[in-house]
Formats: sequence, structure tokens, C-alpha cells
Amino acid sequence: MSREAVAFGRRAPTSTLNATATVTERAEPLQAADPPAMVEAPSRIASESIAEVRRLCLARLEPAAIAAMPSGRLIEQIGRLVSEVATEKRLQLNAREQRELAADLVNDIVGLGPLEPLLADDSINDIMVNGPHRIFVERRGKVFLSAAHFRDTGHLMNVCQRIAAGVGRRIDEASPMVDARLKDGSRVNIVFPPLALDGPYVSIRKFGKKVMDFAQLVGFGALTPQVARVLEIASQARLNIIISGGTGSGKTTLMNALSRMIGVGERVVTVEDAAELQLQQPHVVRLETRPASLEGKGEVNQRDLVRNALRMRPDRIIIGEVRGAEAFDMLQAMNTGHDGSMSTIHANTTRDALSRIENMVQMGSTGLPSIAIRTQIVSSVDLIVQVERHHDGGRRITQVTEVVGMEGDIIQTNEIFQFEFQGQGPDGRLVGRYRVNRLPPNFQERLAYFGLDRMWAAALAGEVT
Repeated sequence: MSREAVAFGRRAPTSTLNATATVTERAEPLQAADPPAMVEAPSRIASESIAEVRRLCLARLEPAAIAAMPSGRLIEQIGRLVSEVATEKRLQLNAREQRELAADLVNDIVGLGPLEPLLADDSINDIMVNGPHRIFVERRGKVFLSAAHFRDTGHLMNVCQRIAAGVGRRIDEASPMVDARLKDGSRVNIVFPPLALDGPYVSIRKFGKKVMDFAQLVGFGALTPQVARVLEIASQARLNIIISGGTGSGKTTLMNALSRMIGVGERVVTVEDAAELQLQQPHVVRLETRPASLEGKGEVNQRDLVRNALRMRPDRIIIGEVRGAEAFDMLQAMNTGHDGSMSTIHANTTRDALSRIENMVQMGSTGLPSIAIRTQIVSSVDLIVQVERHHDGGRRITQVTEVVGMEGDIIQTNEIFQFEFQGQGPDGRLVGRYRVNRLPPNFQERLAYFGLDRMWAAALAGEVT
């Protein structure tokens, strides 16, 4: 577990975690066959004395002074205040209870309350809040019920409104859904009553602090060195790549790894709903959508940004996720000199990804016939990479598919890699191997143009250095 606490996306001194470290250490795994009610989550210390000290401390704090105070000094001052109030009122609080209460107050004032220790825990990938008293976390692909909880629904609502206000948005009954992000880049979705029946629902997809490369993904078992080498060559050869998969399957992580092969001299424009990409190149232009105001004005969607990106002299355009009519503009960008562009899409297989792209193009261009859309897809997309999250918690690349061409009105594809399951190991991990198709790809000329054709053939033959 990380020894640092996060204050609204910023690192705070380690002393803030001393009293809150036990919040996640006592969490029990939530088995798929067990109903949530069967999982017992030990409650944190709750007594009338602590509630009284909390109320008195909050009454004595000056908001203006707190806002101007450095975090380290704030922690020290609140700890001293808790001790003074407990002594004055002759309340029975031991040192551990005082430290825990002081840490809770700091998290409530400058952070996200009981979510802070969960955000600081690097082993947690997702945080799912189902009302004030049920917080689930995901570790290594498995879901656990955490012992952390909010005091009540009002406490949770205050934290939600603080998150939304941090990105200039609001969440209330009139606007009960919002997408936001924390200052560390973590993506947040909030649903408020009356849409949420059991209190506010909060879903946090934590932003990875470390940039993954292919070597690390190979170490995690997400792919083999052979597949990694082929994907590296594909990125270097400026192939247009679509990454397909379900929610939480690792699409963005894989795109970040692919982007490491982009040359430092290339101008890259990224378009995202919530900024998640971690590109390392020096010439990156990041664009992010904007929702409509309360008056219904001022919305800037992905399609607007993709169109504008075409005017910004990009070498590559990277779209964080295509989910609507912007698919047509993505294909236009890939087919008009912006080779090496990438995007992600939600689909179960690479063949489904092609169908989804076609459907999304029709959403924004209803007059186009299917044959014209499919022809555009074939001329724009070179590779589709399918990633999946499996029941053992692992995330793996299961397909690498080349888009070959048209035969009649059907798009023809070629499976370069296909993952075949062979069973389950003694540790519970799935075991399998990749079936490889070593036929020359349809983009052989492009590989030769970049001098990568022999490397591609060697990689398919298993000659990985």
C-alpha cells in the first residue's frame, strides 16, 4: 500500500496516512458467488465523543485561513486543535482516535474524505461508490468491498460537488449526471438522485502514475514479446490502428504503450472526453471536450475537436475513444494524410469493431450507403487490436487483425495473431498461446517504405531481440 496520501489529486505529506492506513487493509474480497450482504466490512470508530469533537473543530476553523495554509502546517494545526478540544470537553479519546479524527478532518477539508487513502493506494485501479456506506475497489482485476465509508448521504454529496466544481461543472438534482476528472488525471463519473436510488453513485477510474511500456505489459502477461514487437513495428510504420475492447480492458494503457514509438519530431494532436493519455513526445497538443452549460450552450464535442484538429497541421491524430458521429471524421483524418493515427472503441471482437464503426458513421451521416462507409473503413484502418479482461483478473491482447480489403460488399480481414486458451494454471491464471499467420500483410509496401519489412517478417517468425 502506498505511504502517501493524496489531497484532491496532489501528494500530501506521509503523516496524513498514519491514521487512515487501516481503511483499506481490512477490506475483504467480494466473491462472485456471494451477495454483497455476506461480506462483512468492519466499521470505523464511531462514537458520540468523536462526533462532538468533529463538530466543535469544524466550528472553530476559519475557511479563509485554511485556504491559505500549506498542507503540512494544516495537518499539524488540526491535530493540535483536536487534542485541545478533547481536553477542554473532557472527552475520552485516545491518541489513535485523535490521529484518525485529525486525518479525517484534513481529508474532508482539502481532499475527498474517505476516498483519499483509496486514491493513495497504488494497488487499486477502480473505486466504485454505491451510496455512502458501500465503497468497492478493484485490485488486480478482482472486486473487493472496502471498509471505508462516508458518514452519511450529505457527506458524500459534498464530496461529489467538490469534484464537479474542480473542473468547472456542477452536480445536483437539475443536472444529476456529470463526467469529471481529478487533478491527478483520474476519471470520475457521478450520478445523483433522483436517478441514483441509493444515494450518489461515484465511479473513479484511477490514472496510472507510471507510463506502461511493452516490456512491462509482457511482464504482466498481457502479450508475448513477439506480439509486442509486431505492434512496435506497426506504430513505427505509421499504420492506422484501432484498439478495441470492453470497459477496463486496458485500451488506454495499450495506446500509451503504442505512442512511445512515435518519433520526437512528429506533431501529435490528441482528442479526449477526459484527458488520460500520457504521451512522452515534446510536440503534443491536447484537446478536451466541454459539456453544455446549464442554459444548454457552449458544448464542444469530440466531432468539433476532431474537425478542428485537422486544421492544426498534425502529423498524427489520436482520439481517446470514439463513441459517436466523430467516427466519420476519424476515418477522414486517417485517409487524408494523417497516417499513424489511433483511437479506441468499445467492441467484443475485431469484427464487431468494424460493425460499430460503420454504425457510428451512419449516426452522423445518415445519407451514406453502407458500401461507401465500408470502402472508407478499408482505405483508412490498417490494424485492429482486441484487448480483453478475463475472469482471472488478467488483461490480454486476444486478436491482432489486419483490414485487407473488400470482396463484394464484405470487408475482408486477416488474423495476424489469435489467442487460443489452453486451460488454467495451478495459480488460477489462464494459459494459452498465439496462433500466428505469417502471410505478407496488405501494407507490405508501407513496411518496405520505412525499411521495416524484414523486421516484420522476423517478428512473425518469432525472431525477437
